[in-house]
Amino acid sequence: MIKFGPSGNSQSFYDDGRKATADMPEWLSARGLDAFEYSFGRGVAIGEATANLIRDKAVEYGIEISVHAPYYINFANPDAQKAANSDKYLLDSLQALKWLGGKRCVFHSGTEGGAPRKEAFGRIYERLSAFALKKKEEGYSDLIVCPETMGKYSQIGDVAEICELVKLDETYYPCIDFGHLNCIMQGALRTADDFEAVIRYMINEIGFEKTSGMHVHFSKIMYTVKGEVKHLTFADDLYGPEFLPLAQTIEKYKLQPYVICESAGTQAEDAKTMRDIYQSVAGKGV
Repeated sequence: MIKFGPSGNSQSFYDDGRKATADMPEWLSARGLDAFEYSFGRGVAIGEATANLIRDKAVEYGIEISVHAPYYINFANPDAQKAANSDKYLLDSLQALKWLGGKRCVFHSGTEGGAPRKEAFGRIYERLSAFALKKKEEGYSDLIVCPETMGKYSQIGDVAEICELVKLDETYYPCIDFGHLNCIMQGALRTADDFEAVIRYMINEIGFEKTSGMHVHFSKIMYTVKGEVKHLTFADDLYGPEFLPLAQTIEKYKLQPYVICESAGTQAEDAKTMRDIYQSVAGKGV
């Protein structure tokens, strides 16, 4: 089933007097949400005991947990040793994910770093192909990894590139960040037809199952000609994208994605708004 939730803790979580992430599952459940993404953006820094406490609360309140691996992962790095460190960061994230009782790990695959894009992508492709075997050997064959579409032109991760990476292994699923795509497309994600074009392309490339079960990041994001600048809230009426046309597309194709909101400080509130929008169109046709 489609799930909705925030990435990280909203400001309102703290305003309610909450401090520990272990309180988040109950807090989210009371708001009708059923997903939560734990970010290890600056490094995997969680112990097994703490992770297990969060896991138990998530099970109790019906919250599915995903994680975001460190932002500094870069499988395109020309330095073989530094690229190998990315293996470790991703494996560490999978270990934490297992402790948390989750199934999905989102990560950024890499950047051009001054190299021709085709060359940088080739290194990522080769290394993630090898990582699929390492992932199984380390005991994480039941966990899903999700390379993410990116919001800056220097970053590897347009829809076509993510689809190629997803084809490498049955446990590789796409993370489509529609806010990032809107930045790269310079605001062109406006109508249901715009979103549907992305979905149709993915179905043709990776099949319905992985498209339906994709991981989604959604937020409004400020951008320039170079791409992403910063995340905004749903109160913004300048940059977009809007969620309604995506909700209409999800309903039209009967997709069942895992939808995570990355708004700046209002991620739980905006996740609930997305859930409400989706429920308003579900079953009514588009």
